[in-house]
Parts: sequence; C-alpha cells; structure tokens
Amino acid sequence: MKVPRFTPALILSLLGTSLLGAEAPLPDVQPLAAQVRRVMDALQAAGSPLTPDQRVAVDSALAETVPALAVAKLDAILAPRTLFRVAVNPEMRVKVAVGEAQPRLVEGGWTVFLVRVANEAGTTSPLRVASPQSRQMANSPAAAERDLWLDVGMLDAPPLRKELSGLSLEYRLVQLYSRDAGQREAKLTFDVGQGTQDLGFRSEADVLFTAVPAREIALRILDEDGRPTTASLLVTDEQGHVFPAQSKRLAPDFFFHPQIYRADGETLRLPAGRYRVQFARGPESVTETRVETVGEGPSTWRFQVQRWIDPAKQGWISGDHHIHAAGCAHYTKPTEGVHAPDMMRHVLGEDLKVGANLTWGPCFDYQKQFFRGTDDPVSRWPWILRYDVEVSGFGSHESGHLCLLRLKEQMYPGGDSKNHWPKLGLNTLKWAKRQGALVGPAHSGWGLDMNSTELPNYKVPPFSGIGANEYIVDVTHEVPGPDGRPVPAVDFLSTVDTPYPWELNIWYHTLNAGFRTRISGETDFPCIYSERVGLGRSYVKLPERWTYEDWCEGIRVGRNYVSDGLGHLPGFAARSGIATVRMGEDGSELRLGKAGEVTFEVQVAARLDEQPQGGIQKRSFTEHPYWHLERARIAGTRTVPVELIANGVPVAQQEIVADGRLQGLGFTVPVERSGWYAIRILPSAHTNPIFVVVDGKPIRSSRRSVQWCLDGVDRCWSQKERFMKGEEHAQAVAAYDHARKVYRQRLEECPVD
Repeated sequence: MKVPRFTPALILSLLGTSLLGAEAPLPDVQPLAAQVRRVMDALQAAGSPLTPDQRVAVDSALAETVPALAVAKLDAILAPRTLFRVAVNPEMRVKVAVGEAQPRLVEGGWTVFLVRVANEAGTTSPLRVASPQSRQMANSPAAAERDLWLDVGMLDAPPLRKELSGLSLEYRLVQLYSRDAGQREAKLTFDVGQGTQDLGFRSEADVLFTAVPAREIALRILDEDGRPTTASLLVTDEQGHVFPAQSKRLAPDFFFHPQIYRADGETLRLPAGRYRVQFARGPESVTETRVETVGEGPSTWRFQVQRWIDPAKQGWISGDHHIHAAGCAHYTKPTEGVHAPDMMRHVLGEDLKVGANLTWGPCFDYQKQFFRGTDDPVSRWPWILRYDVEVSGFGSHESGHLCLLRLKEQMYPGGDSKNHWPKLGLNTLKWAKRQGALVGPAHSGWGLDMNSTELPNYKVPPFSGIGANEYIVDVTHEVPGPDGRPVPAVDFLSTVDTPYPWELNIWYHTLNAGFRTRISGETDFPCIYSERVGLGRSYVKLPERWTYEDWCEGIRVGRNYVSDGLGHLPGFAARSGIATVRMGEDGSELRLGKAGEVTFEVQVAARLDEQPQGGIQKRSFTEHPYWHLERARIAGTRTVPVELIANGVPVAQQEIVADGRLQGLGFTVPVERSGWYAIRILPSAHTNPIFVVVDGKPIRSSRRSVQWCLDGVDRCWSQKERFMKGEEHAQAVAAYDHARKVYRQRLEECPVD
C-alpha cells in the first residue's frame, strides 16, 4: 500500500468527505494520537503491522496541531486497511458502511482489518460485531453447514481496551476467519449494546469476500548433522504480515510471539505469494533468512541448522530453570495453561537441553497434576522437560519468589493446594532442602533497584519487591539436608531476567562477605520474557551421560556459567605453580600458602552481527533485554571486553572480536589475600567464582560489603515484617536476628578496606 502524497487539493477533498457528522466535534490530537498508537501496537502484536513508511506517515499526521488536518491525513493513510466505517449518533444508534479495504481473506486463517468509529454519543461501551454466517450466530442447530463459513470478533486485548474511549473518532480492530476458499458473502452487524442498532438495519453491512486458497508446504527441518529436528520459523509476506496470524493462534503456537516451531515432516499452509522466512534453532545457531515463493502446486521447504558454536559437544549443557506453562496474562482460565508437549516443542525448537517448567499461583490446582518428581514423558534425552515449583502468588512470595528445583514432593505439608504455605521463606527452604532440592530466589533484581550501573554499589536498595530480597537473611542460615547434616539454606541467585546491576550487586556483596552462593540463568518465560524460552541460560559442565539431577547439582556446586546464549565462557580455571582448580570442582577453591601470582584461564566465544542490532546498546539498563551481548559492544567495532574481576571489581581486561571463534585467554594477577574471582562479558555472560584462599584465612573481602548486607537486613525487615503473623512472626524475628549476628561477626573479621 502506497502512502498518499498530501497536496493542498487532496487535504481539502478529505476534509470535505469526513465521516464525522457535521455537528460532531473533532477530537483533540493528543488523545487521538495516543489511541492510534495503541492501535498500531496492537496491529504489530497481531502480526499485521503497518509498513515502516505508513508508521512514519501516521506519526507525521499526528504531529499536526490542527485537528482537522490530523484527521484528514490519518483517514487517507489508514483507509486502505479500513474495512468498516461505524458511526454512533447522539441517540446511540449505530450505522455502518463498507470501507475501502479489499475484502480479502485466507482459507483456514485469520485476517485483521481496521474499523473506523465516529462516536458522536461519546459512549464508552464495547463495540461488538456478529454475523449470521458464524456458528455463534447460527439461528438453529439445523442451519446449513455451507452457510456457517465465517468466524468474527473484535480484537480488544491489551494494548487496546475492551471499551470505546469516548473520543469522537478512534480506530478498532476486527478479525475474520474463513473456513473456505473462494467467494463468500457475509452480513456483519455492529452495535454498542442492546437496542443501539439503527433503524432500517443500517447497522448491518453485506460484504462479498474472496478467500484465497491456502497451499500445503511440506517442511524438511534438519540439524547440522542432517538428522530430523525442530526449529523456529518466522514467516512474513511482502507487507510484513505474519503467518499464521498471531491473534488467534492456539497451542503449540503462542500468540505473543511471531515465530512458530515446526518439526521435520510437519506442514504449513499458506496462500500463494512471496514470503520472507527466518529460520533458527536457538542463539547457538546462525539465523538464515531467505525468500520463498508459494505457487499453485505443492511445495517443500528444506532447512538445515547452521551453528556458530555447540557447547554441548564439549559437555556444557544449556538449561533455563524458570519457565511456565500457565499464569501471567498469556494463559488464564478457562484454558488453565498449556500442556507438556507444547512446552517441549519450544524447548526443542530453541535447542534448550533442560527446561524447568515451574507451577506457580495462577492455575496451580490444574497444573499441579503434571508434577512427577521425575522427567516428564515428553522428554527426549538430551532434551529434558521437568515440572517443579515457583513459590509465587502464594506463601512467602511477598518476601521474594523462590525457585524450587529437583523436588521429590511438590506440596508443602498441611494441605493440597497453594493456600497453606508459610510466609517466611526460610520455612519453605527448610522443607525443600530436606528433600534435596536446589533452591534460589527468582528474578533477583526486583526490589533491589538503584539508579546506577556501578558494581559493587553501596547504596542500600529498597528491598521492596519480589526478587532476592529475603535472600539477604537466608544466605546466613544453614538448614538440615536430606541426611540431617547442615547445608546452606539457599544455593543460587537467578540472573539474566532483571537489570544486571540489581542482580549482581547483592551477589557480589554476599560473596565479599564470605558466602558462596552460585548464579543460574533464567527467562521467567513468558512473564518477564515472552519472546522465547532460554533467553537466560545456565551452561553446566556434565559427563557424557547426565540427568536433570546432575544438571541441578552442577549449579549447586557452581560448575556453570550464565549467558544470553551469545557469549560463552567455558573452562574457567585458576593455576598457581603445579596446582590447578577448575570452576565447580573441588569446591572451586584454590589454596595458597602465601600471597603470590595466580593465572586465570578461560575459553571465550561471542558472536555479534557486523552492524549493531536494533538500538539495544542505546537503551537504558532498565529496559529489555537486560542481558544482551549487543550492550557489551565497543562502539564502532565488533569487539567486546572480557574482564577478570576480583571481589566484584575488574582487575584485568582483554578484548576479543565477537565473530564466533572460540579462543583461550589468560590473566595473571597478584593475589594478596583471600578472595573470589570470576570472568564476565558484561552483560552477556558470567562465570561462577573460583575462591582463592591465602594462608587458610576466610574470605572477608570488604567491610563496606558486609556493612551493606547488615544494613540490608534492617531495610528488608522494614518492608517484610507486616507479612508475618502469629508464630511465623516470632520465627521471622529470630531468623533476621540470626542474620544480623552473622554479619556483625563477619564485620569484626574483615580487614580495614
């Protein structure tokens, strides 16, 4: 669709033919602009976006200060997408006329059109649409099957509102589904509530549609070794419309992202035309983009994965410990979420070896049936799907959500649902650790916000959210493990799905205080990140035959690095003389009799496109994506810095070209006293620590860090005390007092900074 050139004659003509009534006031441009931009966002979310030229033209129209000019220009730009023009008169009567859009549908698919609404009544009732050609409007069960070929509905999900805005002019979206190919006539009726149809049936419009036939495409999808596999496909036509249409997708396809996942041997149905197809299998693959033409006959599309790196071949097994099959705005009643085969398709399509599917508050009583305490039957080693639990929406979630992995029992004693769980997170952790679970706070940064990227940062955050808030207390506790012996109450902190300074700051401080919590990567799909599973990953070093339990154990001992999948840091090790310690082995601890030099070695690989991607580097660290290799790019280059950090502070740096090559780096630095060391590409990838102990002395790296932790306990208590009731209040007082005592003791043990 071409964007019209606005000559004075055209503008005068448009002003003279406006569908707003002669007495109807024109809307102010500012609220009209806000409504139209929501419509553009909704079109994008529905997979039916305006072209870039059209978006620019709309922005130009909405920049007009004269309402009549803004409306005239907007009408001209959007008319070719507008199938219906609806008018609501001051008496709330509705009439409708057919607009300029071509009434073209797709066999077996959904099509989205604009509806222009001139609202003289200023009503804020919902705009409704119906058709006797749809099953919902069939007059009787005996209605002729041939006449029931259409499905129709208003698209009013966020960012749109269900109700009209009350503006005298706005745009809405209608979506139509055709069962058949060929020409079909339908009657469509609009109203804004009972009794609002106009006299003379002018609220109805008869439209002769042409539904183009869909052709079946056979898919051959192979991995890099030529074996059948599953991968993602993003299919758009020459106008940028996404296929299949997003707005009405059903599992295993999800409406909130444009790609679909298909396995070798499956099919896709598309009308004839030219399509742009993007093919990939997770961040370790190279995205292939090609143009395919669908003609009149059968077609076969063949794709084969191209990798730039394969950590699994060196034993580094990827996993996302935090995904969901229900909850959020995406899966709510009555569907109660999706099932294991749907989630497994996405895990396979992103080549994520481990997917931890966590049941949480919304839809808990439905989803709990899938917990087994073992791998779900849809698993196909080395791709594992496992149901576990996130304490979120119940229990101790106000003090910080908890990921409980490797559970044998999913239900806290005393009930069969989510309503009886303890408010004190430590009580939940004690129960989970007795059964050998791997535990840690989810989306760690929430509630720990600060307006700085400085690390470590010594400003005490609010501790007012649902991230690693009560962790500041829990990390000081040991609780009985499966054999009754004391073990740390918390194993890991979640990273990658909240702003990196907020996640890493609390981790760095507690490491500086001498605690040895590890980190793990998560996505919280589809709540924080809805784009795909595995945007945050842990790569765990495992033997040739491994299990989910092994993968969790690797995180517990810190034999993993976290990543967005675009940066990789395998093989982190420390060497002094003849002694070598690898990350996650022998306690990750290198012991020195006295101060001396230590060489830290790591394998590094990263991959950026030649040109910067999507303005990510210019975004605030508080905007999506929080971790992304693009943020590490040195401006004007394809280079990223690799840092060795000691006690959270960079002490050495080397730069690498992010062209995907795996290369070895070494850093030799003096070590004067006990501390912890790690490698990072900030914010894309981060290793777990190696602890260097000098002369047997414990790690007390920073008095300021220990004081920060002590102050954090008080700040956290000021926010969380109100949630504790009865016996748990007394338990919480004791838990927090214990934390204060531990930090005070460690403060005394710290050397002066």
